[in-house]
Amino acid sequence: MKDMRGRTIDYMRISITDRCNLRCKYCMPDGIQNVSMDEILTYEEIVAVCMEAAALGIRKFKITGGEPLVRKGCSELIRQIKQIPGVEQVTMTTNGILLKKNLESLLASGLDAVNISLDTLDTKRFREITGFDRLDEVLASIDAAAESGLKVKINSVLQSGLNDGEWNQLLKLAKSKNIDVRFIEMMPIGDGKQCRPVSNQEILGKIEQEYPGVEKDESIHGNGPAVYYRIPGFVGSAGFISPIHGVFCDRCNRIRMTATGELKPCLCYQDAFSVREMVRAGRTDEVRNIISKVILMKPERHCFEQKKDVTESRKMVQIGG
Repeated sequence: MKDMRGRTIDYMRISITDRCNLRCKYCMPDGIQNVSMDEILTYEEIVAVCMEAAALGIRKFKITGGEPLVRKGCSELIRQIKQIPGVEQVTMTTNGILLKKNLESLLASGLDAVNISLDTLDTKRFREITGFDRLDEVLASIDAAAESGLKVKINSVLQSGLNDGEWNQLLKLAKSKNIDVRFIEMMPIGDGKQCRPVSNQEILGKIEQEYPGVEKDESIHGNGPAVYYRIPGFVGSAGFISPIHGVFCDRCNRIRMTATGELKPCLCYQDAFSVREMVRAGRTDEVRNIISKVILMKPERHCFEQKKDVTESRKMVQIGG
């Protein structure tokens, strides 16, 4: 389905939980209250929404959280979504801690690719950012996923004065493995507004200085707005998602749904429309109508570069990563 500006909307991000086993400050700061489980959509309800979305042309789904793997049965949900007519791809974003343990069942369910969030390779800094000493588990999951043949992407958010000096160490994860390392500019959502972001233009400049011969990679790596580069001698690629310094709204292809069933046309703004009561009442025609409405009302662009104009006030974990 196309929105009012002619963009084809074929991708939907679905948060299945607002729980997480880490406490990254820019996503899930201390003191945040989780919603009750009866407010969160059941898997049956999520599948019902996906069926209506697929009928409107949504072909690709991303399962997110919180941390999706803290919710039991995630693999079975992926299997059921993959079976919906018209669905071409189901992927997942995870912090990696439970990925190795669940990898076999995820592969059996038909998971197509995984994004693993990792902002540092330093043990102490990992604890500072996430609140826990679990870096070894994440690295083991990255190795296991890459060795399995699953398409793996690393999502790294750099902050000035904290981990911005680690860009090269993180990038080297792509040197000998078929992994894409992607640098994501910090978005001013929730506590991200207080962080000191790093420009991807700055990081790309450093990469070009360190690795002569860097070339833009025009091949398709996924469904999102990342721009990729090939580095001589590297098996994987470097990617950049630049909402502040490389606005990509003209090619945005997504909507998202929170764990409580709120559909959002754009991450930047507070506009959201709930399908929870309708899907629970079995009013699937109304669910489809709301999905259609959300697609049609997608704004022309976000305003992340003007923090004062960002109307979304919730934390990232409450929306879905």
